[in-house]
Amino acid sequence: MDIVSIIKKSGVPRYKQIIASVEEAIVNGSLRKGDKLPSLNSIKDKHEVSRDTVFTAFNELRCRGVIESIAGKGFYVASEDILLNQKIFLLFDEFNSFKEDLYNSFINNLGDGIQVDIFFHHFNEKVFSRLIYDNIGDYSCYVIMPANLPHTHQVVEKLPKDKVYILDQMHKELAQYPAIYQNFQNDIIEGLNNALYAIKKYEKIVLLFDKNKQPQGLLEGFNFFCKKNNLGNEIIDSLDHRKPIAGEIFVIPEDRGLIIIIKKIKEEGLLLSEDIGIISYNDTLLKEIVEGGITTISTDFKEMGKRLAQMIMNKENVKIENPANLMIRKSL
Repeated sequence: MDIVSIIKKSGVPRYKQIIASVEEAIVNGSLRKGDKLPSLNSIKDKHEVSRDTVFTAFNELRCRGVIESIAGKGFYVASEDILLNQKIFLLFDEFNSFKEDLYNSFINNLGDGIQVDIFFHHFNEKVFSRLIYDNIGDYSCYVIMPANLPHTHQVVEKLPKDKVYILDQMHKELAQYPAIYQNFQNDIIEGLNNALYAIKKYEKIVLLFDKNKQPQGLLEGFNFFCKKNNLGNEIIDSLDHRKPIAGEIFVIPEDRGLIIIIKKIKEEGLLLSEDIGIISYNDTLLKEIVEGGITTISTDFKEMGKRLAQMIMNKENVKIENPANLMIRKSL
């Protein structure tokens, strides 16, 4: 049975007729998930069209997730949902409560007929590269969270430039792409400046900084703030062998570090906000409640997800800095 039908003088571009033929075959049951499609060359020869025309049609169907290509074997039906208009590749560094807010907001603000596949690189450069290389050409849009990984531009540049969006951290080598991002250096400077009146009550400010996960801008902003205000400070990469001391205020970017420092404060018999201060990053409902409330410096992840969805839906080629705010609570 001939899957593809082309009317030469219909006025409809031939690649669109090929797409419509495949969709119709799926709807009427002639093609089902897992079935193989006719080869590019067989369609080309039978219907006297160029190979590029057939490939353009198949590539659009592939980007929508309707068909998939298997190296050395050909094209197969991947989904019977022909209403898919876009298939989005979403690469996060890791998943946590505030990333969940971002993800849910992104999903809820996309239009109908859009499938989002989420992946995680866990701050591993090899995993980052493999996930992108394995999915080149399979999606209509690629949302990349590069985190602090080096050389990401060398991998991202393999993707079609007009299909890439950068999320959360912005590297100068990725400046050519549309993005919605945080300015970590400015955000920590402004946040700490707004809390300076409370910070000055403490003798030393301590930053917990994991260079393998945290953005460099966070460290640079912290150093700038401490130098400008002549504050005693310390940078540590772990709390494993570090006891909190009365008179210190800790800046804790990660939730796990926050739990550990609260536990250690209790073990030392210290009182939060009186003996010890805490400023955390990335606000959550839990931080509003735990220990009477934890002060945070945080961007609006729901707004970030919403704006990212709008950028993709409207095909906006823009760069947007998502601002952060300081939320003062009982931990200061």
